[in-house]
Amino acid sequence: MGLDRGVSPEEEPPGGMSGPPGLLLRLIRDQRVAFIAVGAINTVVGFGCFAAFLWAVDDRWGRPWSYLVALACAHVASVLVAFVLYRFVVFRVRGHVLSDLWRFETVYLSALAVNFVLLPLLVEIAGLPVLLAQALIVFVTSLMSWVGHKHFSFRRPQRLD
Repeated sequence: MGLDRGVSPEEEPPGGMSGPPGLLLRLIRDQRVAFIAVGAINTVVGFGCFAAFLWAVDDRWGRPWSYLVALACAHVASVLVAFVLYRFVVFRVRGHVLSDLWRFETVYLSALAVNFVLLPLLVEIAGLPVLLAQALIVFVTSLMSWVGHKHFSFRRPQRLD
């Protein structure tokens, strides 16, 4: 598709998306770098939410397994922030808000499932502190996120021109 129009793969919308590039993609011009920039912002927001919810949950319910409750709460907050940033700042697609949000969430639910398995293993079995374990898991789930969002979340059917 990009080769037919003389557009480099970095400038072509991923996954058959349509619409103009978002503000960040217009400034940076490389979707991988724009994705990483928004991902870094979202990682800080998500990790901050996790730490805040962990602190709040620990104060109310005590320590055992409270990090999983904090993880679930932080997930909701960070997914909504990430969706808005990716949809309007990086990928800039129109229409299909609810279906895009559902597909976006399925990518994050996959990452959340991995997180729900790895976090107790690292905390309970490996004995790592909760925040360190979560920081390590972020690297794995970030890669999952890139692939999922690029090829699935904001995908539009290919038009035959």
